[in-house]
Amino acid sequence: MEGGNALSILLPIALFIIMLGMGLTLRVTDFSRLMHRPKPVFAGLILQLIFLPLLTFMLVTVTGLPALLAVGLLIVSFAPGGATSNMISHLCRADTALSISLTALSSLIVPFTLPWLTWLSMEHFLGKGVLVELPLFATIMKLVLVTLVPVAIGMMVNSIWPEVCRLIDRPVKILSLVFMFAVVAMISWANRAALPELMPTLSPVILIMASSAIALSALITRYLLRQNTEISLTLGIETGIQNAGTGLLVTGALLQQPEMSLAVLLYGILMQLPIVLLILWRNSPYGLKPVSVNTK
Repeated sequence: MEGGNALSILLPIALFIIMLGMGLTLRVTDFSRLMHRPKPVFAGLILQLIFLPLLTFMLVTVTGLPALLAVGLLIVSFAPGGATSNMISHLCRADTALSISLTALSSLIVPFTLPWLTWLSMEHFLGKGVLVELPLFATIMKLVLVTLVPVAIGMMVNSIWPEVCRLIDRPVKILSLVFMFAVVAMISWANRAALPELMPTLSPVILIMASSAIALSALITRYLLRQNTEISLTLGIETGIQNAGTGLLVTGALLQQPEMSLAVLLYGILMQLPIVLLILWRNSPYGLKPVSVNTK
């Protein structure tokens, strides 16, 4: 992969800083709060960890997406806990507390589930004996180091030194953006020849994937699980908004596959389009109408 050595250095640093920023916003109560809301929490995990990967597998199979692109989209579907989902839940007037708790919980689970699911996806779409290898144990350890460790550090700083937390929160966010812009530029440059050809192939599949994940998850929660509008919107957002940084770490730094990375990168960008429509609707007169639901 062109620029692979630089990406293998930049991506872990970028993801470490992003997850550190997430940890700075978390408290132990964000986890303890989960025990008091078992139904939406369990539903959220099922939608994130099982429903979205199955939906993605169906889409890439039906559309006949090239193998590397298909695996790339599956990898991003294995990485819930997008850092922006909490802000989006707030803008949509959803259940922000539930969003924060689910993001925190999924961030703990993903380092252990993503490597296995990625390996299975490569076995299915690329076949045995391919040159793309993913050492499972080493991958789990790397994901733990760049996701769980910075979250734990951020939470510790927030708990012990709240003044320091408030002081460094904004610089950490700015620094993470700088690194991610550098990563985006490098991946785009590595795919500059294939980008015009791949964009028309990938974009419709990604838009269908993101829109379906948000809409179907919200509808399932609302009408099958009988949860209120705020919880339904939250689970829809948490299912559709993925952690592209984690996906890029696997595809770019570990696998060094530019086409896979492009699929992850485009999802990270295009998943925002249905979210913009959701925010506009939710803050319109139609989205402001109260809904009474039995949440038992």
